[in-house]
Amino acid sequence: MKSIIQLLHFGYHQAMSCIFPVAIFGTLALSTAIDMPFIHRYDAILLILLGVQYMMYRSGLETRDELKVICLFHLIGLALELYKVKMGSWSYPEPGFTKVLGVPLYSGFMYASVASFMCQIWRRLRMDMTGWPGFMSSVLLGGAIYFNFFTHHFIPDFRWWLTGLVFIVFWKTRIIYRVRAKTYYMPLTVAFIIVGFFIWLAENIATFFDAWKYPDQHQTWQLVSFSKISSWFLLVIISVIIVAQLKHVKANRNRHRNS
Repeated sequence: MKSIIQLLHFGYHQAMSCIFPVAIFGTLALSTAIDMPFIHRYDAILLILLGVQYMMYRSGLETRDELKVICLFHLIGLALELYKVKMGSWSYPEPGFTKVLGVPLYSGFMYASVASFMCQIWRRLRMDMTGWPGFMSSVLLGGAIYFNFFTHHFIPDFRWWLTGLVFIVFWKTRIIYRVRAKTYYMPLTVAFIIVGFFIWLAENIATFFDAWKYPDQHQTWQLVSFSKISSWFLLVIISVIIVAQLKHVKANRNRHRNS
């Protein structure tokens, strides 16, 4: 019985941490089903998601620091979107006034939703890390992963080498999370794989609702390639590195204030 109660509490916090991603999928689904003659679909999605973010902040579901992290991820994701669309990796074929160089501004929210989940679950499960490799190695690895998303179009793709480095660098890193009064541990690399897989599932839902289209999806929807799981695995690593470093900086700042 205790295990079931723990699982229910864990599931509740996971669900509450997914409010913003669920809002995105709900908006994509409704905007596909409902005809909006007075506004372009991409523009409507942007306005709705801005409203959701505002309500989450005003209601206390998100803190000011979490909102800052989400804005940072929005910019990071938007920069990647602009480049990938230019290179023909995927496209946004529908019209919209809020498109920049073929990319609707709402697209950055899909990356920000990952940050929203990370921040929420970190706070709700009172997460911490043990065996963190340190600032230099983690940031350098995160930067190399991010830039590889850009550079693999004109130099060899180093994603598998970088994946190997992830397992080496984070080999001893464990996530500490708490459900009620009990503490649990999980290897960080396992968490990367799990979250990457679920984002891949979410990506299939998003493309089904025409959030964007890969080249092989223009005629009819198809399952997103399993190889994309590796891309999301690496993107999750960037997310965790940024969130963990910002949490570390904030903890040190609070420690100095209290000393």
